Amino acid sequence: MPLQIMKLAITAVSTVNTFPSVERFFTEAGATTGAGTLIIAVEEFWTDTGAAAATLPILAADNSYFNVYINGVLQMDALLAYTPGGTGVGQLVITVPAGSTIQEGTPVVLAVTNFIPTSDTTIIT
Repeated sequence: MPLQIMKLAITAVSTVNTFPSVERFFTEAGATTGAGTLIIAVEEFWTDTGAAAATLPILAADNSYFNVYINGVLQMDALLAYTPGGTGVGQLVITVPAGSTIQEGTPVVLAVTNFIPTSDTTIIT
């Protein structure tokens, strides 16, 4: 019998699912803010149910993002700093550029999305 390459006869089927976990937080600017920073602590936010927010969620490394809407308009990432955590730690910092103003009572929405991936592989021999 001549030499030959011996191969395994195996088939694998993989299924990967990504499930987004979205948490939204709402507030209104407490005072008019011109050029500078607007700092919003976790205790100033409400959740989707209208309850006071107790903590801002951790962002999963390389598997999450957050968006901020001021008066319904998506804001640029470079203007934002997000710190997860509870009272005294969790906060959203918005840099207000020169020539811009956030008026008192303006709605601010923070949406935090973490993806929870799952995978399943079936090997058929």
